[in-house]
Amino acid sequence: MEKLLLLGDEAIAQGAIDGGMSGIYGYPGTPSTEIAEYIQHSKEAIDKDLHREWSSNEKTAMESALGMSYAGKRAMVTMKHVGLNVAADAFVNSAVTGANGGLIVVAADDPSMHSSQNEQDSRFYAKFSFIPVLEPTNQQEAYDMAYYGFELSEKFKIPVLLRLTTRLAHSRAGVVRKPSKAENGVSLPENPRQFVLLPAIARKNYEVLLGIQPGLEKEAEESEFNTYIDGTDKKTGIIACGIAQNYLLESINGKEFNHPILKISQYPIPRKQVNKLLEECDEVIVMEDGYPVVEEMLKGYQEAGTKIRGRLDGTLPRTGELSPAVVAKGLGYDVNEGPAVPELVQSRPPAMCTGCGHIDVYTALNKSLAKYGEGRVFSDIGCYTLGALPPYNAINTCVDMGASITMAKGAADAGLVPAVAVIGDSTFTHSGLTGLIDAVSENSPITVIISDNFTTGMTGGQDSKALGRIEDIVKGIGVEEAHIRVLKPSKANMDEVISVLEEELAYNGVSVIIPRRQCIQTMKNKTLAAKIAELGLK
Repeated sequence: MEKLLLLGDEAIAQGAIDGGMSGIYGYPGTPSTEIAEYIQHSKEAIDKDLHREWSSNEKTAMESALGMSYAGKRAMVTMKHVGLNVAADAFVNSAVTGANGGLIVVAADDPSMHSSQNEQDSRFYAKFSFIPVLEPTNQQEAYDMAYYGFELSEKFKIPVLLRLTTRLAHSRAGVVRKPSKAENGVSLPENPRQFVLLPAIARKNYEVLLGIQPGLEKEAEESEFNTYIDGTDKKTGIIACGIAQNYLLESINGKEFNHPILKISQYPIPRKQVNKLLEECDEVIVMEDGYPVVEEMLKGYQEAGTKIRGRLDGTLPRTGELSPAVVAKGLGYDVNEGPAVPELVQSRPPAMCTGCGHIDVYTALNKSLAKYGEGRVFSDIGCYTLGALPPYNAINTCVDMGASITMAKGAADAGLVPAVAVIGDSTFTHSGLTGLIDAVSENSPITVIISDNFTTGMTGGQDSKALGRIEDIVKGIGVEEAHIRVLKPSKANMDEVISVLEEELAYNGVSVIIPRRQCIQTMKNKTLAAKIAELGLK
């Protein structure tokens, strides 16, 4: 079969195409974005007319994928780990509805928080929901798991979580393809009430969910992705989860290493293999790129006398991603880390692009707020979050997608008036609408700035669901038309921008200001240019 050089993300995408997928849903978020983008540009996916458009947010993506599964076809939904929080309601309940067509949920976790607010481990969601997990060690397994995941899902009639981390998502390796499968036809569930979670039905479904757990565990015990490598030195045994196996192999390369190793890449954890390791070894070191999920589980049912080591006891760091050097230290090896970085060398923080419209927004906002004092600007997640850094120092919060409007409302409720929310166009349609509804219903004295650059800028310029719709949306929500202000942020228009801001900051109610200027990184995008011209935007 054909061999391709693919990122981990791309391997998952190609595995899903070859595995008979009919549609992918998701919202862009590093390190998951390239999965959907690969499919959007794939000639095979285009020729097959697979669904491959972005969704408004992760919850709508999860629900749309569940709808495709309901109709009997194979679907994939992709997101970063914090996106799974947004999709959690549908994700957890999908375990109770079960699946019809194969359904894979891909969560790309970000240990060390390279581009995220936290390090959360998506395996906890799966354990909580009784959903099986596939966690690839390398790019070939990423491909194989996407290909196999649909089969696993349909065999047990349950969604499958495919969990990977940043290093695997964004590194390349050779991947051998498998024969391409045909898509499923439309076929409704045999039980017409399977997806109706009224309490009486949900209770029965929950019993079914619990009843398939032994089968899922047996599947993991027999999985080719879980392997037990015996060793003669039983003093220490190793459990390596997912990509941690790669780090382990790199750290022991060229060294004499005779300890038994259990590689776990499919969950529920294979208890028989785990118990074999616990019975044979005096101590076990658990290596996992993320939270100590397996380590905590082992402490709950470990064999008497076996010491469990890992992130909880300090053998490995409690925070941050693993690496060959970190693993080698955990094994007691000397590690040559090289000379310390000279003080002369300083890290360069990320910055907004030269000529970015957000810069002019913050310049005007700082001047307009000067007479009110500091601490009044609630922001959101996007390129504009960089306004928290010097020289702007313009925003005071960034918590999660959509929190700018709701936090501004809460601060105004507490008496901090005026309160300002800064949110991007794509983030607004992702999760800002409901907060604005709350503010309008109570006529909260807040000023909402929807900084419209026509795209999802922070993740690479994906389509924005808000394009050409913002005024109609906010008007439909109930914002008074006189307090919906559209302007172009620029140095030439600075006086006008400041004047509008000052007027709306003084207004005792909800106002929405839409500074509109195209992201300079998308200027060469001819498709976007055509859409902008068609909509008459400037």
